[in-house]
Amino acid sequence: LIHFYKRIMQASLVSSLRQLSKPAGALSNKNGLAAIMFQTRGYASEHEADLVVIGSGPGGYVGAIKAAQLGMKTVCIEKNATLGGTCLNVGCIPSKALLNNSHYYHMAKSGDLAKRGIVTKDVSLDIDAMMGEKSKAVTALTGGIKMLFKANKVTHLEGHGKITGPNQVSVINPDGSVKEVVNTKNVMIATGSEVTPFPGIEVDEEQIVSSTGALSLKQVPEKMVLIGAGVIGVELGSVWSRLGTEVTAVEFLGHVGGMGIDMDISKQFQRIMTKQGIKFKLNTKVTAARKENGKVMVSVEGVKDGKNDTLEADVLLVCVGRRPYTNNLGLEELGIERDDRGRIPVNSRFQTVLPNIFAIGDCIQGPMLAHKAEDEAIICAEGMVGGPVHIDYNCVPSVIYTHPEVAWVGKTEEDLKGEGVEYVVGKFPFAANSRAKCNNDTDGLVKIIGDKKTDRLLGAHIIGPGAGEMINEAALAMEYGASCEDIARVCHAHPTCSEAFREANLAAWSGKAINSI
Repeated sequence: LIHFYKRIMQASLVSSLRQLSKPAGALSNKNGLAAIMFQTRGYASEHEADLVVIGSGPGGYVGAIKAAQLGMKTVCIEKNATLGGTCLNVGCIPSKALLNNSHYYHMAKSGDLAKRGIVTKDVSLDIDAMMGEKSKAVTALTGGIKMLFKANKVTHLEGHGKITGPNQVSVINPDGSVKEVVNTKNVMIATGSEVTPFPGIEVDEEQIVSSTGALSLKQVPEKMVLIGAGVIGVELGSVWSRLGTEVTAVEFLGHVGGMGIDMDISKQFQRIMTKQGIKFKLNTKVTAARKENGKVMVSVEGVKDGKNDTLEADVLLVCVGRRPYTNNLGLEELGIERDDRGRIPVNSRFQTVLPNIFAIGDCIQGPMLAHKAEDEAIICAEGMVGGPVHIDYNCVPSVIYTHPEVAWVGKTEEDLKGEGVEYVVGKFPFAANSRAKCNNDTDGLVKIIGDKKTDRLLGAHIIGPGAGEMINEAALAMEYGASCEDIARVCHAHPTCSEAFREANLAAWSGKAINSI
């Protein structure tokens, strides 16, 4: 079969060369076009593909690999020098490295280790070494994607991907010239998101920084102000607070943790973070910021009382969210409109108004989460080859990677009250959990919400040690439609922190846990 196709390709090439040797007038329109395409290959090489994925973040690279595994000839276009998108390069991965290592430093510096019988003297911080460890993790994981592409025969093209026709994507150089052209049956837009700018405040990534700059500060600032106390704000604020910075978070809303968090958990979270040293100014908005004598002066105003104040900082972190990265993709030229937030509208199969052009991840509606993008990419690719397309967004978990961690999945009490659904609540504190007690890590609780009539698990909300791991048991239970009793009757290993999850489900189902008063 290989020899058969080889002979066909050779015959086609010979035919093209013969056509090129004829006078220009002897060429038909069709052959003339072929000649022109052949002649321009020296300027922009061409590829043929079943699928072109634009973007190599968690959604893009996973979608490309899955498509290749399903038998599609796949090309992935990435504008940055390294694969992995925001998440691996300047987001999820480097921030978790800093969160983990700053926690170890804080345990030693604060005397926590000494209380455990581990006496250290003259604890000091080597910020360069800590940043180096962060970079090692990033390099290993981004390089890993390159190896996965090679193993799965995914073609990687570097440049800005722009859709230049319903079945064509061009790879654009930084100077605007066309580097390569890919003719394709399908396109998956997985361009992710970018930092939302704050009007009137210019980010320089040194004194006034976005999350990107906050991951690479060269020294520990004395004072830091955060604009926003959502997930990004509290995570990065937590890192620098542990390393010795006085951190103040200014939040427009009346709670911490961002959108989607249960208010009961949010109150617990704020209390614990305050105890750790982070200050919060809620129901407060930032009106301006200016540099003055090597400092950043931040003007704030109370949302309710209009009271004005000025905060002094060495570093101002702007973390008011992210917005879809959907500019200069060629959408408008193809008739693909964006909504008022810059997102690309899609149907239940992730198709845009052009059925062979798909979009997933941060550039469409829904929570901007890496794992949500990964799931969408996989089922989108499966749908292209005729597979079923289904995702239950109610079962997509969220995690804040502070210490203790905060995690949730499903409905909050506020959601259910708004929907008029009758529910029951079961709680279990980690202070009553044997493993948490052994680890001297007892802040937080598990909160379970069940349907009052059917006992079906409707939501799980955890603040405590390992919450980000534990929440996946809740997500699995919800996917299978489990009741609180189902979970309460599953044997959990002892001693483990996940026993608290079982006890909270027991409390929701029967009204009483075993190991709490």
